Amino acid sequence: MKRTLSIVLIALLAVSLPLFAQGGKESAEGEVYFLNFKPEIAEVYTNEVEPAFEEATGIPLKVVTAASNQYEPTLRSEITKSEPPVIFQVNGPVGLANWKDYAAPLEDTAVCSMLSDPSMALSEDGHVYAIPYTVEGYGIIYNDAIMRAYFALPDKAVSISSAEEINSFETLKAVVEDMTAHKDELGIQGVFASTSMAPGSDWRWQTHLFNVPLWAEFRDKSGDSSQALAAAFAAKTFDFTYSAEFKNLWDLYLDNSVSPKGLLGGKNDADSMAEFALGQCAMVQNGNWGASQILGVPGNTVADSDIKFLPLYMGLEGEEGQGICVGTENYLCINKNASPEAQANAVKFLEWLFSSAEGKDLVTNRLGFITPFNTFSAEEQPTDPLARQVTEWMANTSVKSVPWTFAGIPSEQWKADFGSALLQYINGSMDWDSVVKTAQDSWAREAQLAGR
Repeated sequence: MKRTLSIVLIALLAVSLPLFAQGGKESAEGEVYFLNFKPEIAEVYTNEVEPAFEEATGIPLKVVTAASNQYEPTLRSEITKSEPPVIFQVNGPVGLANWKDYAAPLEDTAVCSMLSDPSMALSEDGHVYAIPYTVEGYGIIYNDAIMRAYFALPDKAVSISSAEEINSFETLKAVVEDMTAHKDELGIQGVFASTSMAPGSDWRWQTHLFNVPLWAEFRDKSGDSSQALAAAFAAKTFDFTYSAEFKNLWDLYLDNSVSPKGLLGGKNDADSMAEFALGQCAMVQNGNWGASQILGVPGNTVADSDIKFLPLYMGLEGEEGQGICVGTENYLCINKNASPEAQANAVKFLEWLFSSAEGKDLVTNRLGFITPFNTFSAEEQPTDPLARQVTEWMANTSVKSVPWTFAGIPSEQWKADFGSALLQYINGSMDWDSVVKTAQDSWAREAQLAGR
């Protein structure tokens, strides 16, 4: 019996050792390894998309999510491994320039043919290398229940009667400062959520808030709003022409916040979204991707119907006709250095995700993407409150959306330099003129390093 048992154990060990050596699922043949950019939906990919795709096709899928603000370093580390990502993301023309040597041509794939507007793809030398997968919008999210409570005050200092009537920085400032004066009556700790400046959380300011003056400057220089991104992408220098306007809204955030300035360096974006969800403030700057954060906070007090957007008003001329910021920095590439089988399976995954009934349901109702693909009907777009707000603002013919121009920023280092300067300004160790000079000098240096 002992001899028989030994033979059985040896046989089992012989079978199991190769499995352990291969790393099980991690080294499966033809596996699609997708390096995801969005931490807020990581669990949806892992717990729902992965098993659904594998069950539908038999193809193994592994989705790994980079930490917030750490996508580029993570990609640099992962791309050189023996089993690198098969699908990875770039954030626009700058990102593609950095990773083009790894990107496979996609113009002949089914997913490319599904784009409603083929010009949205990133192309070079006659080839498509990156495909957008979601259109997003951001601005100032507000809780309309709190706003209605404010406008119902008998002694309010403004003549307007609803948040929908705010259409300039002058009006926004008057409303916000008067709400601060009445914050105890309104039951809030501050008008704005904390201006989160913890490491990895300053992207809402050094990228998204900055987009408005960046767009305005290169709109002026190119003479065409639609050419602002191209002009920014090619620019050797940046003047920060609208630095005063940026400062207008920046100071309004800081001076009417839930948290005092000295605490902001330790606040992250999840803290800000929780403050909004719990009714501690009336406004927070973020995008439609933040809906899952708001709705997922235990004890959320904000009704879906009260979650709405305002544009980023900061005092630009003609901003009454300005909508929210709409665009994308979410482009997918396929790693040409992956095995042919893995590349083919990656295309199958994207086709399944954006055209099959099961994939589209996950995209719409769980991932929450507003997609640029013609495979989605109007009824198949997301129904969360902020996604609905984006589509409503995009459909509003009385305003024009501010295009995402921040993809023209010369490097991630510029963002880090500007974000550091903003934090120093908050802490009182840098004046505003020095913040502006940091933005100008860093742009010139980083643009030169990028070969502009």
